[in-house]
Amino acid sequence: MDGRTMKFAFYTLGCKVNQYETQAMEQMLLAAGHTLGSFDEICDGYIINTCTVTAASDKKSRNAIRRVRKLNPDAAVGVCGCYAQSAPDEVWKLDVDVLTGTADRAEFIRAMQQAAQDRSARWERVEDAGQAREFELLPAGGLAARTRALLKVEDGCNNFCTYCIIPYARGRVRSLPLDTAAAQTRQLAGAGYREIVVNGIEISSWGAEWKDGSTLSDLLAAICAAAPGVRIRLGSLEPRTVTEDFCRALAGYPNLCPQFHLSLQSGSDTVLRRMHRKYDTARYAESVRLLHEYFPGCAVTTDLIVGFPGETEQEFAESLDFVARCGISMFHIFPYSRRSGTPAAKMPDQLPRSVKEARAARAAQVAAALEEGYHEALRGSVQQVLFEQIEDGLWAGHAMNYVKVYLQSAEDLNNRVLPVRITELCRDGVLGIAAE
Repeated sequence: MDGRTMKFAFYTLGCKVNQYETQAMEQMLLAAGHTLGSFDEICDGYIINTCTVTAASDKKSRNAIRRVRKLNPDAAVGVCGCYAQSAPDEVWKLDVDVLTGTADRAEFIRAMQQAAQDRSARWERVEDAGQAREFELLPAGGLAARTRALLKVEDGCNNFCTYCIIPYARGRVRSLPLDTAAAQTRQLAGAGYREIVVNGIEISSWGAEWKDGSTLSDLLAAICAAAPGVRIRLGSLEPRTVTEDFCRALAGYPNLCPQFHLSLQSGSDTVLRRMHRKYDTARYAESVRLLHEYFPGCAVTTDLIVGFPGETEQEFAESLDFVARCGISMFHIFPYSRRSGTPAAKMPDQLPRSVKEARAARAAQVAAALEEGYHEALRGSVQQVLFEQIEDGLWAGHAMNYVKVYLQSAEDLNNRVLPVRITELCRDGVLGIAAE
């Protein structure tokens, strides 16, 4: 490579793991002396970090590739991520220059720099995701303007739920060593980040491959202790992770955010069995009870898949009733998406789109009511809020329970944590006044 400064742009689909990996690749390019642009301007290279969790994700990835190829036919186009891992032949047909799956990010970035200088320098490396491999250590965090950093501590998944393609795209569990995680946490704290989000494909399985008794609570305790002045927020948890020992070990860390995203997917035991989830509603409810006992006032959030193959009206009603009885503060709703290569795709009684959309709409009404109720309960309370940006004249940020908080202020509150007394509901969150 001749050392010429070039401009690159990213388009990222999917989960926080993809966001983390994009931020790491951005840092690699900046460290090499290049600049970053936006995906809708002329750049030397474009990188699409893909997702394959639904058929719609695959389509968005393909459309993004076509869009930049039309925008700048002379640019280098690189594709990575889960869709590239699971369907490399489909991606390669779209006139891309550089292709990798869910590993080899450093080599991928080196190849992108070469391709941006010489479009004949094509490169492809997509290895079997199921083969044993080490955790890929990438630069932690993000760009300087961001208030919240991502810390990836785990990759891969061993669960093989019947609806999910991700274990086939990401491979088996690999974990970031505890000492390295603590060191990266200290580094991020030193860089000025006020909150760190601990994420992975299935963080509850952190350390499972070592078979030495390592648990997620060990890791989180080390991370919380490494940066006591920084808020530590957890990614999605498998419900069985939440035991009395887990709660007792972490309740003493005031910087652990009291917001827990417990994956549910269905509130019907028969549907959970068809999904091959490894818990039932009784175990889930116990996890919620423990969280409320050890973290009073915490927010418990979740995901719900509606219209899974064979889901009856009774099973769907059970699901909504269970979520309401658990006192979930907010949940995301996903109409079931049929993914080729998964056991659920071959199940009988696939439901029509109209049924799935109708159930999603009904679930959204329940979700809105639960979220409003949780927000109402915050009136009069004082919340510590990390402010991030101005939205329509009001400063906006997130409390430790991840409720969005708005505040009127003429000061620059970016990346500041302030106490706010909640006064009323506002937009998609709550409004407050500065507290003493």
